[in-house]
Amino acid sequence: MPVLTDLLFYAFAGLALLFGLLCVANPFSRNPITSAMFLVLTIVSLAGLFILLHAFFLAAVQVLVYAGAVMVLFLFVIMLLDLRQSEERQIRILTIGTGALAVAAIAGILIRAVIAAKPLASSPGLAGETKALGRLLFTQYLLPFEVMSLLLLVGMVGVILLSKKETE
Repeated sequence: MPVLTDLLFYAFAGLALLFGLLCVANPFSRNPITSAMFLVLTIVSLAGLFILLHAFFLAAVQVLVYAGAVMVLFLFVIMLLDLRQSEERQIRILTIGTGALAVAAIAGILIRAVIAAKPLASSPGLAGETKALGRLLFTQYLLPFEVMSLLLLVGMVGVILLSKKETE
């Protein structure tokens, strides 16, 4: 049984990495809707990883909220902004250097965090217990939860204002 779990982990992790890469650098199509569909497949692969961790609630939320609701919003914005007729942008050396520096910084922070991490004896709310997860979310993580909801609201209002066509 552990061999099957390991194989499924590597399969889901590989698929998540592949679909994430195809979401950003899509060789098949320049259509942004294709990239959004690869993002859906990435999210489904991550839900598979949550299932392997026995976090069934998080897997269901991942599929329902992100692959369902958030992707509908993304597709709505893509279609509303009409990105089919986007101009070709010139890639500047400064842009590539700044992006590479940001990726190196994030990779360094991630590697340092993984090296310094200690295994937890038990993680509350990760074993499929929605009551413990809800208690943790609305006590210890209430402020970040509310800040994220405000950021999403500001993002939606910004998209509406940006895509609003001038009527004269």
